[in-house]
This record gives sequence, structure tokens and C-alpha cells, in this order.
Amino acid sequence: MCGIAGWLNWERDLRKEQDIAGKMADSQHRRGPDERGEWYSEHIALAHRRLVVIDPTGGKQPMEKRYQSNRYVMVYNGELYNTEDLRKELKQEGHSFEGHSDTEVLLTAYIAWGSECVKKLNGIYAFAIWDSTLERLFLARDRIGVKPLFYTQQGNGFLFASELKGLLVHPEVEAEIDEEGLAEIFAVGPGRTPGHGVIKGVKELKPGYSMVVNRYGIKEEQYWELESKSHQDDLETTITRVRDLFVDTVERQLVSDVPICTLLSGGLDSSAITSIASRAFMREGKGRIDTYSVDYEGNEDYFEANEFQPAPDDLWIKKMSDYADTNHHYIRLKNDKLVESLREGVYARDLPGMADIDVSLYLFCKEIKKNFTVGVSGECADEIFGGYPWYHSQEALKANTFPWSRKLEERVKILSGDLINRINPQEYMEERYLQALAEVPTLKGENDEDARMREIFYLNLTRWMPTLLDRKDRMSMYTGLEVRVPFCDHRLVEYVWNIPWEMKNVGGKRKGILREALKGVLPEDVRLRPKNPYPKTFDPAYFDATRDWLLEILNNSNSPIIDVLDVTYIRKLTESDGDFDIPWFGQLMRLPQLFAYLIQVNLWLDEYGVKII
Repeated sequence: MCGIAGWLNWERDLRKEQDIAGKMADSQHRRGPDERGEWYSEHIALAHRRLVVIDPTGGKQPMEKRYQSNRYVMVYNGELYNTEDLRKELKQEGHSFEGHSDTEVLLTAYIAWGSECVKKLNGIYAFAIWDSTLERLFLARDRIGVKPLFYTQQGNGFLFASELKGLLVHPEVEAEIDEEGLAEIFAVGPGRTPGHGVIKGVKELKPGYSMVVNRYGIKEEQYWELESKSHQDDLETTITRVRDLFVDTVERQLVSDVPICTLLSGGLDSSAITSIASRAFMREGKGRIDTYSVDYEGNEDYFEANEFQPAPDDLWIKKMSDYADTNHHYIRLKNDKLVESLREGVYARDLPGMADIDVSLYLFCKEIKKNFTVGVSGECADEIFGGYPWYHSQEALKANTFPWSRKLEERVKILSGDLINRINPQEYMEERYLQALAEVPTLKGENDEDARMREIFYLNLTRWMPTLLDRKDRMSMYTGLEVRVPFCDHRLVEYVWNIPWEMKNVGGKRKGILREALKGVLPEDVRLRPKNPYPKTFDPAYFDATRDWLLEILNNSNSPIIDVLDVTYIRKLTESDGDFDIPWFGQLMRLPQLFAYLIQVNLWLDEYGVKII
């Protein structure tokens, strides 16, 4: 994985301004700590920071390739999992290769097939290719949105980067937010509406989209979308198809020229990946695979079961490690590090995020990076197969809003009257919710229950899952660790999308179809155990620490967040011994995480110099 950046300007000679594009890339050096590269011509500058995973010598970037007197130059962040299939096809069409990197295969695919190349790709990616003859820049992002790509227009200039920080270091980009950005932070956040970059004038290339930039302007095109159609396979065929797709996906994603491990929580999803990966390692003579888990010091003393987190994981982790014969590493995080690292979480995401749920992943990845460059994770199975509690709660299904944001009325209370009047948070959320529903690809003849479940799946895939993918990408890449997510393979997503709810939920079990597909892959008690989310701290010391830090902010008249908050109401919250009865965002973010989120907002406004306009 890598960090990419570029600057296109039709009126300036960018060969004379080479330091700017370099700074755009270098601001993302944590994404690519191993190498840097730059390429310039009169009107375009491309820059790259590389994390070496495949073909250390042959995969250097920016990559330039000449074909029939034309010159193509690419910067690329990602991995292709059908590299060898594409290489074979391209060789049959007469193309040749100098190395074995997926980078060269991707660039050659564009040379051979132009914009249509994206329809042949299986992987996670964001890339930009300069076509010197046509004088056009082609950009694309993977179907699910695993890899990020932001852009902005500044006069006659066009800028892009993997992360917001890559744009913000450019002298022409101002860190400003208006009503829409404020609504994203205080109503939608820590989620984000697809396509929105929060900073004024900054946009995100949406998943499954490509873009062409030339002298005539910008043209975006959606090259992939979910298609609703009747599911024709019977239960047995469906189970077999899910198993085959999943096994193929995991095995494809084990290709690496550097050490690779799996993240093992002991839950269904990570256990399935670990089991398949371990078998592949043994079959290929690679020995035992390494696995990693994370928890918090003292959690066993404070853990209390609830709807969202029914049991601790350690017993299951050991059971799975023994079953798959892995070399397991237990990581234990200290709660004081969670608080200290809230600042790092902002730097990694360039926005306020999921507080300790973000930074615990950052600290976890930081430990893994000491020995590994690539990890494989079970992220996103719950969105695809229907594992979250809100898929199974009538209250959530009937709620006329996003099921992970059912406490908006509590959040609105923390805002100042002026801000509420300015951004109308409840209206903004309703507008975003209705916008999402309008996108759902419906199926003619579907009954009301199935139609509503299709809506819920779409909301999860396109509005909730991107929040977790942002988190996974930013926190891992901030440590220079690449994390792969097999459940995001578009072939699997497309197939499962059209499996009817009663079949997905076969046997009345959450993710029932996946559980059936994993018979013989997992021990029965692991295969049938209830879902457990990513661990969070239960230590009351974390509540105390976030409360005290937030009070320091409220007591400082120079704190930039004060003007947008109802300080009196928040002080009352800090005196509370209780908690919200349900999370105010997602599954895990309760009152301590609300405090931490506000701390991160203040850090972001202050340290990024964000101006509210």
C-alpha cells in the first residue's frame, strides 16, 4: 500500500514547482515509509510514497511505460488479487512485462483497455494515470471503497491525494468548513456521507467510480453498482457458492513478498479467515501462520455483558489458535495510552473519528508492524451477511433513520442554539437518509419485509461500512501496515446481495448462510458462537480521563469548539454517573466515547487550523 498525490494545472509550468507535489506525498509518508518518487512534465506533477509489498525492484513508482510512441505514467495505492489472470490475458494480447508487480499489470491493463480496465480488476485500489498523448488524467477507486482518494479543484488546478492531509499541505487549499462540513461533523460524524470530504471544496471519489480530467473539465463515471435480481440457487447450492467464493478470496489475498499474518478475535469472521489461511500455509510449506489479538489491561475485571457485546474473547482466541495451529500473539493495551493517542487518531484520519475505537486499532497495528507488513482482517462480514443487532431489531428496522445513529436527539442537545439553527442537524440527517434510500436498487415483486431488509443492507454497505473501512485504512496505514479485507471482495458482495433474507438468516442464526458455509472449516462451537464486536475498554478510568480532558477544554475560553457547543449541558453530562441506554453511534460509542469525540473535534479544529466560515 502507498500514499499517492498529484497536481494538474493547465496554466503553470509545474516543473518549476517540484517541491509542492513532493510535500503532498511526504505528508503521507506513514502510508509509504519505504520509498518516495516523483514525476513531472509541464502541466502535471505526480508523487508517491511506497510501502513495499510486491516486487521491491520492479514495482517502483511513479511508474512510466511507453507503448506505440505514447507515454503513460501512474501512481497507485492498493493490491490486485487477480494479477496473474490479467497478466496472462495481457500477454496473449501481445503485451510484455519487465517485473512481476501488480503495479505494472495495472498500468498495462489501462494501456490495453483504457477506462474499461477497471471492470476487469479484482482488488483494493485508488490510482491515477497520466496519458501524455490525450493529455488526460484517469483516476479510479475500487468498487467497495477500501482505499481512499480525495480531490479538489482550485482555479485551473486539480489536486488529488490518498488522504486529506495530502491536499491540505498545498498552499492553495484552505482548511475551511461551512454548514455542510459542520453538519457532517456534528450530525453524521464520525461517519461521513459518500463523496464528501468535509473540508470546503474537497470531495471524495466515490467507490466504484472513475474520473477523467482534461482541458475540458472533469467527468465522473460509475463503473460498478449493486444489481438486484432474483436469487435462483437453492440453499445447498448457495452454501457451496458462498464457501467457494470465500475460500478463493482469502487464498488470493495471501500473496505477498513480505511477512503476512491474520488478525484473530476468536469470532466467526476472523476465525474463518485464519483457518483457511493456516491450511493454505501448511499446504504450500510455509509453516505456521502468525495471528494477533487485542484487548485491554483490566478488562476482565470490568466487563459486563450487553446486547452488543455478550462475552469476552480470550477463551475463543486460544481455542482457534490451537485448532488452526497458529503462532499467536496477545496484545494488551493500557488505558492511559488510549487517551494519549486520541491526538494520533486525528492525525491518522485527518478528521475526528471513532475515538478509542480508532486509536486502539492504531496501537494494535503499531505492535503488529514490529514484525509484519501485511495483515488479513475479518472486517465487513456483518454488513454483507447481516450480523449486527440492528438487522434483527424491529425497533431499529422501523426507525426512520440510520440504525447506528438512533441517538441524534441526544447529540443535538450538546450543540449551541446558533449551530443548531445554522445546520439543522435533524433535517440534514433526514435528507441524507432519504438520499441513501433513493439509491437502493429495488427488486420488482419483492414483499415489504424483504424490500426493507434490502434497504437496511444497502444502508450498511454504503453508509456504515465506509466508516469502518476508513478506520481500518487510516489506522493501519498510519503505522505502515497493510490490512486486507477478504469479505470486501466484490464477487462475494454481489452474490450475497441477492440471497433472500430468510436464506441469509437460515436456521434463525445471525449470518446463518455464512455459518453453514463454514461447516468443516471451524470447530462447531466457534462456528455457532454469538457475534462479538471489536473490543473496547470497560475501565471506568477511561471515562474519568476523557471527562477531565473535556472539562479542561471547556474551561479554556480559547478552545475553538466552545462556540459550537452548549457548554452548560455538556457540563451536566460530565457529572453523570450513568450512560446513554444505547450507543449514540454504532455499537460501542457511549458517553466516554462522546467525550473523546468532542476532544478530537477540538484537536482537529485547533491543530489543523480549521476555520469555520
